[in-house]
Amino acid sequence: MEMPAVDFVKKLLGEAFVISWRLFKIMIPVIIAVKVLQEIGGINYLAAALSPVMHLVGLPGSMGLVWATTIIANIYGGVLVFFTLAPHEPITVAQTTVLGLMMLVAHNMPIELRITQKAGVRMRFMLVYRMVCAFLFGWVLFHIYQLGGWLQGPHRNFWVPPAADGSLLQWAVGQLRDLTFIFFVILALLLLMKILARIGITGIMIRFLNPVLRLLGIGPSATTITIIGMTMGIAYGGGLIIEEAISGRTDKRDVLFCLSLMGVCHSIIEDTLLIMFLGGHTSGILWGRIVLSLVVVFLLVKLVSQISESVLDRYFVREATP
Repeated sequence: MEMPAVDFVKKLLGEAFVISWRLFKIMIPVIIAVKVLQEIGGINYLAAALSPVMHLVGLPGSMGLVWATTIIANIYGGVLVFFTLAPHEPITVAQTTVLGLMMLVAHNMPIELRITQKAGVRMRFMLVYRMVCAFLFGWVLFHIYQLGGWLQGPHRNFWVPPAADGSLLQWAVGQLRDLTFIFFVILALLLLMKILARIGITGIMIRFLNPVLRLLGIGPSATTITIIGMTMGIAYGGGLIIEEAISGRTDKRDVLFCLSLMGVCHSIIEDTLLIMFLGGHTSGILWGRIVLSLVVVFLLVKLVSQISESVLDRYFVREATP
């Protein structure tokens, strides 16, 4: 007869494999498509289109390439491009913070949009929502810093990434390493969630967040996936988010609201630290992001509460799928 501990480990590994495979089926085709887009220069076309937008938020047009790379790839890719451009485009701490905020709100879109679609939110809504929020957040922050005369000194880098091998083999090895890491992150998340639930921490967190979510109009059933998304991010927590959404325990409106919140305010630890290394200031990339995200989701909840079920199903939500 097997020990209870062995049964627990086997069940935990089984859950991690199921959730990881569900997530990898989304990520692997998108990762390959993004690589092809990068190789044929598709990001440069997006960068050219974004150049006028950069001027509207007080940034040099060349920074459109940074944001375009971030949107299609991820924040790390955007950081690498930024470090190649920054010596030739001196910018202030305020400008770096504005750019960093926009990168935090709209990044890794092909993968993250696909995950939210699987979880039950329409891709076209989330695409428009996150792009518009990224611009609005950047525009508001730019004018606040400009009116107050804050953070107008030159920015400085706190970290410079090592040069990367651009070979296809090195890229493939890197992607395999990242996917393996994601599996272990999911495994650790599952274990952590079980431990937190066992010792009562999850209940405390739910009681703490419930008033905030209730103020926004989000039901308590969505608390768990909101915690996962805001702390770990959509890509890392994606499998768990989809699992929770398809379970039927969470109302479709709550799924929409919590994914809308985590869409513009997720991975608040790792990603915020990364932009801080870039030279961004916490007033915008952390506190400004949290406040603006809460305001936007509050307004979204008020808007959605006024529409019919048919309009909700047509433009905002869809059935969650494994």
